[in-house]
Amino acid sequence: MVDNPAMLVEKNVPLQAFNTFHIVAKAHTLVRIASESDLNELLADPEWGAAPKFVLGGGSNIVLTGDVKALVLKVEVMGRRLLQETTKAFVIEAGAGENWHDFVTWTLAQGYPGLENLALIPGTVGASPVQNVGAYGVELQDRFDSLDAVDLHTGEAFTLNAAQCAFGYRDSVFKHGAGGPGVHKGGHQTVGLKDRTLILRVRFALPKLWKPVLGYADIDKKMAAQRSASPTARQLYDWVCEIRRAKLPDPQRIGNAGSFFKNPTVTKEQCADIIARDPRVVHYPLADGTVKLAAGWLIDACGWRGKSVGQAGVYEKQALVLVNRGDATGGEVMTLAKAIQTSVYERFGIRLEPEPVVV
Repeated sequence: MVDNPAMLVEKNVPLQAFNTFHIVAKAHTLVRIASESDLNELLADPEWGAAPKFVLGGGSNIVLTGDVKALVLKVEVMGRRLLQETTKAFVIEAGAGENWHDFVTWTLAQGYPGLENLALIPGTVGASPVQNVGAYGVELQDRFDSLDAVDLHTGEAFTLNAAQCAFGYRDSVFKHGAGGPGVHKGGHQTVGLKDRTLILRVRFALPKLWKPVLGYADIDKKMAAQRSASPTARQLYDWVCEIRRAKLPDPQRIGNAGSFFKNPTVTKEQCADIIARDPRVVHYPLADGTVKLAAGWLIDACGWRGKSVGQAGVYEKQALVLVNRGDATGGEVMTLAKAIQTSVYERFGIRLEPEPVVV
């Protein structure tokens, strides 16, 4: 049994406040990890070291379908600082437990622009590389430097750069197990790191020669309304916050996990076929020749906006967001999600992929 007085081990912990969907569930055992030494002591413990583990950050990208029997590691590693200044960038380091939006706000206040397009994304800094979070033309991989993590199976501490994280659209090495994208860790080739890694710290390279990332319709509308052809980082930050607040429900008031489905990518031919059937489809050509479709539009076109299954519903202002209308269970959320997937596939021949992790 862990006997470190600085480490808090709790039993039968309600998780409703620890997941942004506000789904009622419990952790059989929860340990708060505030430092690397906390984790090292836990892994060295004969009882807990070998126990199955579930890493919990801000709980903004999970759907709990029942009580969590695995040992829940609540990541609360804090801290943020300018680590290094190079000729091209400010290298900023943040603890994995830091709130993501608060961290973005802090970087701008310190004079380090580059993350403003990613403002108001729920979750923690440690979860951001797992999901490769992105919004309005910027993805985390565009600003990523490196991260420090610990292998939960071996206790080995290691550092990964961007290439080793195998970033993709809402994807990374942390979302794949055996057979997933490989990385070099500790000098050895290994497979995906899903369910075996706890991220401690993340570093970002924020460009000194900053320029705004534009090109999205909502941003263009703000530019036109305010007659600002070259917005500052702070202006972009304010606009992104305004846009997101207008479209997305506040998790503190309405339980949700943000965008529930990934925007699917299709070939030009597939897109042309869909346009021929419905010219209104919202789509974005990509540099590699494929086309990204707006999942929210596809869901809306199938008539799901505002509909519910039990207490789980589709948000009235943005069909891409599923919400908890009261006391929704994880089962109701997933039943609704599967019904939406079936509708979209039957109409458009496209399989929507959920973003949240189902636990």
